[in-house]
Amino acid sequence: MNRNEKLYPIAYAALILSLIILGALSLMLGSASVSDPSFKTIIINIRLPRMLSAVILGGALSVSGYLLQIFFANPIAGPFVLGISNGAKLTTAFVFITLLRYGIHLSSLGLVAASFAGAGLVTFAVLSVSRHTRKMSVLVLSGVMIGYICTAVTDFLITFADDHDIANLHSWSMGSFSGMNLRGVILSFVLVLAGMAGCIIISKPAAAYLTGESYARSVGVDVKRFRLMLIAVSSLLSATVTAFAGPISFVGVAVPHLMRRLFRTAVPSVMIPACFLGGSAFCLLSDLIARLAFSPTELSISSVTAVLGAPVVIMVLMGRRGRYE
Repeated sequence: MNRNEKLYPIAYAALILSLIILGALSLMLGSASVSDPSFKTIIINIRLPRMLSAVILGGALSVSGYLLQIFFANPIAGPFVLGISNGAKLTTAFVFITLLRYGIHLSSLGLVAASFAGAGLVTFAVLSVSRHTRKMSVLVLSGVMIGYICTAVTDFLITFADDHDIANLHSWSMGSFSGMNLRGVILSFVLVLAGMAGCIIISKPAAAYLTGESYARSVGVDVKRFRLMLIAVSSLLSATVTAFAGPISFVGVAVPHLMRRLFRTAVPSVMIPACFLGGSAFCLLSDLIARLAFSPTELSISSVTAVLGAPVVIMVLMGRRGRYE
């Protein structure tokens, strides 16, 4: 066991302790006081589902970003930066609004399916760009532009939708863990659990893939099958997040880098659980700030994650200056 491996239990323990503290604060802090007669009801029906969704979805988003960074060999790849979250948002909003005009309400699984379709379409669009250029800057800019287009079309759909129920899409389109119920938490947990099971399956070939495609092939990895499975798992995780909480920025980019610094490794078997725990803690902290910073006014979760995550991305870019051309 090398020196870094001896630090793993300490780092994991620190992340778990952070989760416990932030989870407790998320349940106890808010506009309602302990003396309020409905305090227990507020905790069970409102704060607990919100806290659990931040843990589940925050972890899923971070792992999704880590997988995309492996796939594209790009340190600033992530569902939001590459426009994948915005593509998922577009298809979800389109299907939701279209069906609502006919009096049909989309189920939670329907939302996830629509979101998955959008995530997959944008992923393959970005992948097509990556096949025609090796410049990291072009790939990232292409993803950003695709994201802007998807956001513009989504805003257009929401603005001209004539049903008053569409008002709920405005807060969702900005990203939020509020409004989750225990049923939604359970469904999102099942979907994320399926995605994490996929991560376990691909973690070993991912370790080989990190050293290069040629090496991965030499040790028996079916690279084509691995890449397809990685994209499917990443899309499932990011689509689940978008379907339930809307697009959330920078978590999938920033947290994997923070975890690499903390654990001093890029080994998938270490990084995947680390990214999940780190993403959960990051989103719990961001949600607390969103709720409490200007209470009773609540910020969108993406506003907070951008403030916390963007500096990490800037540091990564400055640290790799000259390698993005």
